[in-house]
Amino acid sequence: MIVSTINVNGIRAAVRQRSPENPGLLAWFKETVADVVCLQETRADDEQLALALAPALADGWHLAAATPHLKGRNGVAVLSRTPLDDIRIGCGTAEFATHGRYLEVDTAGLTVASVYFPTGEAETDRQSEKERFMAAVAARMAALIAQAAGGRESVLCGDWNIAHTENDIKNWRGNIKKAGFLPQERQWLTDLLASGWVDVVRQAHPGVPGPYAWWSWRGKAFDNDAGWRIDYQLATPGLAARVVSARTERPAAYALRWSDHAPVTVHYA
Repeated sequence: MIVSTINVNGIRAAVRQRSPENPGLLAWFKETVADVVCLQETRADDEQLALALAPALADGWHLAAATPHLKGRNGVAVLSRTPLDDIRIGCGTAEFATHGRYLEVDTAGLTVASVYFPTGEAETDRQSEKERFMAAVAARMAALIAQAAGGRESVLCGDWNIAHTENDIKNWRGNIKKAGFLPQERQWLTDLLASGWVDVVRQAHPGVPGPYAWWSWRGKAFDNDAGWRIDYQLATPGLAARVVSARTERPAAYALRWSDHAPVTVHYA
């Protein structure tokens, strides 16, 4: 099973051909070896999403989506080459049930979730909302890891909007007091990992900066690899033990980008 995750930064923009050299997301779907693809920040309702992805769906991909409650915001989806046995929208908390931030599917004997965390803003209501969402997801993850003890493995993929350690953000000194690198956010991730979840990209790349998967569109951030590693795949222990490889599909040049994120792809044996 090969799983990819990517924040598309708007599905309709991502599928647009930007140049002959940069045909966009649909060309990536033609070439990817992934069996399951998780999308975040689609910014589209079900009809718009299906229309944007129509060529991929015609190729046989199965689609599930969680439509955002606010037009042009949020939105997550999962595409699978194998049929979807079950689809669950939301992480079990009424506040976020319609926000288009959490979607789970069962496919090929595995539970896969696509999750998009709020950005937050330190010492504001936006940060309080982010931390409530973090708590809701953690509660769902506790249930999923309990299921893993019975043999049902899971992986949560997406844009977590948290850089866990200094190795996960190039300019960590300049972001210590900013959302995405706050001590309480980083500790929350530490606690998740202590509960049994495995950051499989970091497992495959221990003790090194990156590999980053988000770079600002502005300035020379991409060219200088001044990025953030905020796109994770967190897997239950049994699944994490099956990792063959984990990589970020960083474009070869700025002009080839169709999102400010890059796909994060993990091969599970």
